[in-house]
Amino acid sequence: MRSIRFARVSKQFPGNPRPAVEGVSLAVEAGAFVVLLGPSGCGKTTLLKMVNRLYEPTSGAIFLDGTEIHQFRVTDLRRQIGYVIQQTGLFPHLTVARNIAVVPELLRWPRAKIAARVDELLTLIDLNPDEYRARYPAQLSGGQQQRVGLARALAADPGVILMDEPFSAIDAITRATLQDELLRLQRTVRKTILFVTHDVEEALRLADKIAVLRAGRVEQYDTPFAILTQPANDFVYDLVGADDMVRQLGLLRVASAMAPPPPDARLEDAPVIAADDTLRQALSLLLRTGAPALAVRDGVALGGVLTFEQIRRVAHAGTAQETHA
Repeated sequence: MRSIRFARVSKQFPGNPRPAVEGVSLAVEAGAFVVLLGPSGCGKTTLLKMVNRLYEPTSGAIFLDGTEIHQFRVTDLRRQIGYVIQQTGLFPHLTVARNIAVVPELLRWPRAKIAARVDELLTLIDLNPDEYRARYPAQLSGGQQQRVGLARALAADPGVILMDEPFSAIDAITRATLQDELLRLQRTVRKTILFVTHDVEEALRLADKIAVLRAGRVEQYDTPFAILTQPANDFVYDLVGADDMVRQLGLLRVASAMAPPPPDARLEDAPVIAADDTLRQALSLLLRTGAPALAVRDGVALGGVLTFEQIRRVAHAGTAQETHA
């Protein structure tokens, strides 16, 4: 896991009247899943591409674990950063195994180590190695291609993964499945992820924190819960639909509202819900079972407790914000 810090970063393309990115400063903690959210042309992809130096900043600086990125050779920098794009970028003439092995081969890993890593990653993304390693990209569905693209980005075990609207060209059902898969993978491998999307629901579902951009500037940088219940201005309020309480409950993860389990908590018989499930699912489970609290599981561990009162506070915050607006 690596941290990323933007310090007053700007990018001015020649011939454009205004900067694509202007004075952006924000810190991405190691292991965090941060989404860059905003309408087309707001600068989110430009900001992302400056991290691996596909674009060079006009001014400002970007730091990877405290080291300014120009201190690395470009090739060394990019080998520390996985990159996943909308079109997958798979080489059509290479098998799935060879596509995943591109960076390890450049790093001159031993063949046995590469083969083991390919099979490990195919298993991780739920594609049977015996069935898929010898296939070509044209023999895969769009969702399978994106999974292989993610496996390739993970192949050399980079600390940072950059994802540029990776699911936007995929149908809604496959997209939801891939979002679930990405959350599961993040729990398993725990990388620092910078993810670009213009889809509000995708951002709210996936992110630990969201940076909302408009015209090259950051309007708000906060948790999904805070952005929904305390939007910084009318632009953020309208973008995320902060006045729709039912929608909020259907998008916010249980982890955003749960509390640590009290020392004397007796949760052996409490209904169990996953940290990545939605507050709407949690409310339904509470009403169906009549239980006073839910035990929240983060993977196999007990992550916290969720009560009806905690969900009510989320709904009340949204209602209060709507009244204020």
